[in-house]
Amino acid sequence: MTLSGVAPTIRAEGLQKRFGAVQALSGVDLAAAPGTVLGLLGPNGAGKTTAVRILTTLLVPDGGHAEIAGYDVVRQPQAVRERIGLAGQQASVDEYLTGRDNLVMVARLYHLPMKAAHRRADELLERFELAEAGGRLVKNYSGGMRRRLDLATSLVVAPPVLLLDEPTTGLDPRSRMGMWSVIRELVQDGTTLLLTTQYLEEADQLADHIAVIDQGRVVAAGSPDDLKRSVGGERIDVQVRDAGQIALAARAMERAVGHAPEVDREVRRLNATVAGGAAALTAVVREFDADQVVVEDLALRRPTLDEVFMKLTGHGTAAAEAPEAPRRQRGGRR
Repeated sequence: MTLSGVAPTIRAEGLQKRFGAVQALSGVDLAAAPGTVLGLLGPNGAGKTTAVRILTTLLVPDGGHAEIAGYDVVRQPQAVRERIGLAGQQASVDEYLTGRDNLVMVARLYHLPMKAAHRRADELLERFELAEAGGRLVKNYSGGMRRRLDLATSLVVAPPVLLLDEPTTGLDPRSRMGMWSVIRELVQDGTTLLLTTQYLEEADQLADHIAVIDQGRVVAAGSPDDLKRSVGGERIDVQVRDAGQIALAARAMERAVGHAPEVDREVRRLNATVAGGAAALTAVVREFDADQVVVEDLALRRPTLDEVFMKLTGHGTAAAEAPEAPRRQRGGRR
């Protein structure tokens, strides 16, 4: 299996995993080319975290095959662990140590000499804008600071592959954008990254390739643009000022674009897929002017990943599915 002729750094074929009566994964295929971001999207319980645990050797699959940087996750777990970094959904740092001490501890676990461990800790504190807080106990850090420190610990040995399981959950918008900046820098430096997220905007911003997983299966895969094109072309969105003009506006839009628009009367909004882009928008404006339809908002836009997700799964990313069991079958350090 290759991506554009290049062997993938992350590869999974036919992954299966069951927890009792729950089939968490049902034949999942994934691939990420070197130096790219693979986004894994899905609602709660869809199987994202189970897939990450298998790829990081924390779970043994019931079926299928997976490799990281050419090493089999079941037959060569130690080689895999030496080449990956992992940041899970919860920051796994010791809150009774300082930020610097957390990093030094991880570096020493990787057998770095003491001087090298302190040097690497200082480098990471600077990179993640934590230098001033490096001497403070982590229990006094904000949520965003803890997440940045957690990501820093996963990079102590600069792994070629990084797996981030919903790394920005719970962060404020500023902290989230800061994390995006760090992720982009890592990829520019050549890191291959698997990112699970419930934030569709995050996947749109960061991912080169996206796999949408629902109920343990990959239901669609492709670039963000490929997935958007799969739900149709551009759309015209209109919000009328007067609810009494909705029917009039719908007839005007139908004349302009050749088919009836979708109507949401509660918010006085109409939308229709169009092929003509700006020309179709101009035609709608002319028809509205002719019928004296007054609008509050009028826009031509492309489909969003939210619309892709809703079409593929029938629900949003936060929809609850069967919970993923937290059971571990085999431990391992990051």
